Amino acid sequence: MVVSRGKTPSAQETFMQMAQAAGLRSRVLVTLGLLILVRLGIYLPVPGIDRQVFAAAVQNNSVIRFLDIFSGGGISALGIFALGILPYINASIIMQLMTAALPSLERLQKDEGEAGRRKISQITRYVALGWAIIQSTGIAIFVNSIPGAALTPGPLFLAETALALTAGSMFVMWVSELITERGIGNGASLLIFLSIVAYLPSSVGQTIALAESGGSIGGIIVLALVFLVMIVGIVFVQEGTRRIPIVSARRQVGRRLYREQTSYLPLRLNQGGVMPIIFASAMLILPSTLAQFSQNAVVAQIAAYLSPGGPTPWVYVVFYLVLILFFSYFYASLVVNPVDMSQNLKKMGASIPGIRPGKATSDYIEKVLNRLTLLGAIFLGLVAIVPTAVESATRVTTFQGLGATSLLILVGVAIDTAKQIQTYVISQRYEGMVKQ
Repeated sequence: MVVSRGKTPSAQETFMQMAQAAGLRSRVLVTLGLLILVRLGIYLPVPGIDRQVFAAAVQNNSVIRFLDIFSGGGISALGIFALGILPYINASIIMQLMTAALPSLERLQKDEGEAGRRKISQITRYVALGWAIIQSTGIAIFVNSIPGAALTPGPLFLAETALALTAGSMFVMWVSELITERGIGNGASLLIFLSIVAYLPSSVGQTIALAESGGSIGGIIVLALVFLVMIVGIVFVQEGTRRIPIVSARRQVGRRLYREQTSYLPLRLNQGGVMPIIFASAMLILPSTLAQFSQNAVVAQIAAYLSPGGPTPWVYVVFYLVLILFFSYFYASLVVNPVDMSQNLKKMGASIPGIRPGKATSDYIEKVLNRLTLLGAIFLGLVAIVPTAVESATRVTTFQGLGATSLLILVGVAIDTAKQIQTYVISQRYEGMVKQ
């Protein structure tokens, strides 16, 4: 096999390495096997529940539909792995927020090195366990309140259901860490990717059935083209960076004088990734959740105004865009700290050309970051609104579950996993060079 040394691996070389290299092949097989295991676990029923009655009761529930996006239909199917990786994702988000808010956790992450990161991972697991207990207990109470859904309603049913769902979630969390350690890609991200992809066959089948029954062929084509354009745009934005030039000062080690070195500081266009849309969607779905549990007329009216199918859709659009903008800036402030960047550059003896070290550098980085965040937030707003608007205009709602959040996750996880596979292929390439 001819390889292009020093270049990005071609598709042919990547597939050849996946088939021939034992290390990479075993990682791919482990990943596929564990993903199939988790997917099958969704269909293992929780004991004591009439799943048909429950599915009929939650068919039009907006909260369940939103959670099903990240569980691959596990919540409505109510299998052993119904919660999936959701508690771990929630725990990770909580720990990110707590690390920025609590100095002790921030020191543990920055100053303790690998030991500190392991400690934070352990705390995240405990938070995920607590969150899984809360979510599974809530689901058990919700099922118990539906007439006919629980075969033997009562305290024992609540305890058994909560225990089964919590145990399934912890097993899925262990599988995700196993994929990260022994497989390819990030385990948690791949499990969410799998859950979203699980929606595609049914959506495609419904679209084909709609076309065969005399539906709008033009609307289907327009919607497909919009999705393709959005995917291409997401790839460009996810990979887009602003490279700030950095010059390292000349230094002398012994008798050798090292010249100035020029590098760059990459700032991503979309620092928050999919998180601003997830936070904004969760905030908008909160009134619906409160309305269902409280049965309050005022809360129900607010929920109606903040829903895409409400009497004033423009109110929903405005609130959605404002929340995306707010959470984009909020999450960018958590991910990137201009003051820390300025201090690190000063410690390394590096500086930005034309900018004085210290506060001037941090102010410059903050200004560039604010502009990038604004552009990224505008793009996220377009990704969130355009597919829904096109679906409403074309009246093709078969891809309703595949929204902006799903597209961003699919593209982002696919890019990250492909990069990791390329890294393994390059390492195999250089191992072969050493053996020669």
